[in-house]
Amino acid sequence: MKNPILKLCAASIVAASACFANVQAAQLQVMTSGGFTAAYKLLGPRFAAHTGHTLETTLGPSMGKSPEAIPNRLARGEPADVVIMVGYALDELIRQGRVLPGSRVELADSRIGMVVREGTAKPDIRSVEGFRQALLQAKSIAYSDSASGVYVERELFKKLGIEDQVKSKAKMVPRVPVASVVANGNYDIGLQQVSELLPVRGATFVGKIPESLQSVTRFAGGIPAGARHPEEAKALLDYLASPEAQPEVKATGLDPVPAH
Repeated sequence: MKNPILKLCAASIVAASACFANVQAAQLQVMTSGGFTAAYKLLGPRFAAHTGHTLETTLGPSMGKSPEAIPNRLARGEPADVVIMVGYALDELIRQGRVLPGSRVELADSRIGMVVREGTAKPDIRSVEGFRQALLQAKSIAYSDSASGVYVERELFKKLGIEDQVKSKAKMVPRVPVASVVANGNYDIGLQQVSELLPVRGATFVGKIPESLQSVTRFAGGIPAGARHPEEAKALLDYLASPEAQPEVKATGLDPVPAH
């Protein structure tokens, strides 16, 4: 190509093509577990609208034997650019080499709360004794099969000294939101992470359980090894953890990560 004008035009076309490639919208595959889902549903569309990327979202628990659990999905080779889950479960995936070291982003803290069926009296659970009496007086208690439910079953009842009294009436509820089985009248009281209780209609949020009895679950995000869009994935995680995202995080029942 001898003509300098043609050379310049060709160079411009190449540069324009490269620039276009850099701004191509990506389709991000996101796997998220229940506790952060309500916040993600508010924030994800905002990120997509601002960046032009699209988010293909899969829901699943952070742990467990179900095929839908995020670790099991990754083990089967399901594609993912971002995983959002309980922090210690994410750390295990990092240890196994399934999530990139250094990609972990702290997102929010989640506390356990209580619901009763809509229209029934709300017990006063502000004190440890009030909470204890509410559990003893309930005819049935439901708790989740996630991290909060494991804590309730293995530690909380023991701390309150009521393990034997509630053993026959307290049940772990798999796969469905705990508040839904309270709303339909199958259980009197439900215990789960606040962010998973609030979206369910037909159940009334009583409050968080006393702080001295809390088990705080840290949610975090990471980028799986082999992610197709790691840069865009990092941008999503950074946005979810940003100050701009905190009003939505708080509104969905989560607590911002304390500043160090």
